[in-house]
Amino acid sequence: MEVRLQKVIADAGVASRRKAEELIRQGRVTVNGRVATEMGRKVDPASDHVKVDGRHLKPAAPKAYVMLNKPRGVLTTLEGPGVEGRLTAQQFLRGVKQRVFPVGRLDYDAEGLLLLTNDGGLAQRLAHPRYHIPKTYLVKVKGVLDDAQIRTLESGVRLEDGLTSPALVRKARKTEENSWIELTIFEGRTHQVKRMLEAVGHPVLRLKRLGFGPLKLGPLPPGEYRFLTDAEIHHLRAVALDRESHPLPSPPPSRGRVRVGGRVAS
Repeated sequence: MEVRLQKVIADAGVASRRKAEELIRQGRVTVNGRVATEMGRKVDPASDHVKVDGRHLKPAAPKAYVMLNKPRGVLTTLEGPGVEGRLTAQQFLRGVKQRVFPVGRLDYDAEGLLLLTNDGGLAQRLAHPRYHIPKTYLVKVKGVLDDAQIRTLESGVRLEDGLTSPALVRKARKTEENSWIELTIFEGRTHQVKRMLEAVGHPVLRLKRLGFGPLKLGPLPPGEYRFLTDAEIHHLRAVALDRESHPLPSPPPSRGRVRVGGRVAS
């Protein structure tokens, strides 16, 4: 069966699909002895001989699905050492034999659930903004949001790149000067959570991702990882396939605010 060349490279664990496209553009990939430059080219992994930098591709690596609790002060990138000696997510994945890649990103100063996989097709669907995969964050903000500001978040915030989709907001707790909220968004714009809260006058002081689609971070300690269960993988695929069948769903309506009792963060 023929598949796209960049997918074959990604499935072999050489690079992410985006990086594979760069390798093709740079003329570093050959198919049956000839340099491949056509980005949409399809090949048959069973019969075509594909090389990257003169080396035959290994058979496709087994699929791996990993959840990492990324600490603050860690780069999401897996490409080489961190800038100026900063830690990268790769350094927390010792023991993961497959070459996995992050699905989306978490900022350097953000923490929490980071999904990594070598399943390029699934990763692409989960990360694509048109599928509106929900992502839930625990956010510490400066000051206390009033009802009008929460309604703005729930109805959509006007940013420089357009109006955001409605978010779900739950008050978690407050201190003397700051407060915590649980915020669920259905897009993946750059620095979206920070920009939304900045726009309503409450800069983000701390940001932790608690959920990604059907996945929940749970009690996984910072800096630790675990492989997803079969049930979690099944749920991820089901969500991705459902979103693919309905690629432009209307953002879910706000369910109103729910006060969560107890201490949820420190």
